[in-house]
Amino acid sequence: MKISAIKYLVENRTIEDLMNAEEALLEEAQLPFDIEGDDDGEKLTHIFAALWILKKMKEDSLDFKLALREYTKKVRESIN
Repeated sequence: MKISAIKYLVENRTIEDLMNAEEALLEEAQLPFDIEGDDDGEKLTHIFAALWILKKMKEDSLDFKLALREYTKKVRESIN
């Protein structure tokens, strides 16, 4: 997971864009735009993270840094 890749997606793509990219990736179709990642799994991780953060920002009126902090906290808790 690369924070810079997630930040780029959050700042430059819409929720709809990301949902379309997720669908394309899951269907093994060509992505509608470039997504940084070493493989499809990492690209999908970046899409999921960006979607979660964008929704959190909208729902809770958070800025990117706070929403990112919430996301990384959620990831750490799921690992423990």
